[in-house]
Amino acid sequence: MNKDLSWMLAGALEIPGALHAVLVSRDGLQMSRTADIGRDDADKVAAAASGLQSLSRTVAFFCGDSGVQWRQTLIEFTGGWVFLIAAGDGAYLAVAASSDVDMGAITFRMQQLVGQLGKELSTDLREEVGHRS
Repeated sequence: MNKDLSWMLAGALEIPGALHAVLVSRDGLQMSRTADIGRDDADKVAAAASGLQSLSRTVAFFCGDSGVQWRQTLIEFTGGWVFLIAAGDGAYLAVAASSDVDMGAITFRMQQLVGQLGKELSTDLREEVGHRS
C-alpha cells in the first residue's frame, strides 16, 4: 500500500503546539509523515515508536489487571511531548508537541484521526474477476 496520507496527518498539526506526525507500521517502518519532518528523522521516529509501543504493552500487567490493554504511550521532555496511539490494524500514530500544547485537544484530535486512518488503511475486498470451471 502506497497511499499518501500526509494530508490527513496534517490535521493533527491544526492543534496549536502540535509539531510533527508520523504514521508507523507494526514492524517499525514509516508509512507516512507530515511535511515538516524529513524522511530520515521520520524513519528514526518510526523505529523508536514501534519499540515504545512494544515496551508499553509488556508492562501492561503493572496496572494490576491481567486484562489490561495498551491504549497510549505519553513521553514528556523538557521541550514537549510525544504521544503514541494505535491507528488501525498494525499501525500507530506518533505526534510530537510543544510543552504548552492542550493535551486534551491533541489527544482528542488524534482519536479523530485514528478513526479516519482506520478507514484509509483497511483494504477493500477484491472483486471476483472471473474463474475457470
